[in-house]
Amino acid sequence: MPVTLPAFQTLVDAHWRDVARLAHALAGPVDGDDVAQQAWVQALAAYPRLQSSRNLRSWLLTITHRCAMDSHRARGRRAVPSDDVAALGGDRGALGGGGPVAGPEATLPDADLWKRVADLPERQREAVVLKYVADLEHTEIARALETTPTMSRRLVSDGLAALRRDLP
Repeated sequence: MPVTLPAFQTLVDAHWRDVARLAHALAGPVDGDDVAQQAWVQALAAYPRLQSSRNLRSWLLTITHRCAMDSHRARGRRAVPSDDVAALGGDRGALGGGGPVAGPEATLPDADLWKRVADLPERQREAVVLKYVADLEHTEIARALETTPTMSRRLVSDGLAALRRDLP
């Protein structure tokens, strides 16, 4: 039986803020717009083949999450021209993890908090952002991270515990 889907523009109108917010949270303010745009392009390409119209928001946010992870991987492979190679050591951007917050991200009001979130292990960081920025339920987080809802709860809990432990 064919699936009746709303017009794609209706989907965009209903969920563009959620996609943009998650993209910026996962990829940082510099790459967030590109990640959101890529997510919409991928969603548009896949939309005609969609088998179910249930939970389209979760479907969009899963695409956004995957685009953000692709952006992080691509950032790690990009060449960065520099006269002083030693000065580049370890800086991977706002939410790339492991490096200090630099550039435009450093001026954000919550830059210290986002740096702590960036320093979380990758899976914990992703789970915390999906829970508190994208406002997903644990079943949706589990689907996005390809794990179980129980593991999703554990990742969020461990991430929050680490953030609380690091509070001044």
